[in-house]
Amino acid sequence: MRGYTIEKDDYLKRLRRIEGQVRGLQRMIEEDTYCIDVLTQVSAATRALQGVGLGLLDEHIRHCVADAARGEDTERADEMVSEALRAVERLVRS
Repeated sequence: MRGYTIEKDDYLKRLRRIEGQVRGLQRMIEEDTYCIDVLTQVSAATRALQGVGLGLLDEHIRHCVADAARGEDTERADEMVSEALRAVERLVRS
């Protein structure tokens, strides 16, 4: 079971909402909407995606990494921590 499984429906709803935002951005471009208005919506969609990413990272650390750390396989726990750190690095760079 993945860490986000319990909240899966919520994540899917949020992603569908973001998908709608992106379609709205496409319409804005097609309709030659004022640049700043488009950029404002790009920023909102970006923040929404970052929120999903942070939520998934939180679930990963609380479930997957924590479960590995509680186990006796310290090598696997170290691997999970390193994997989580790489995910944080990717989120910070985006």
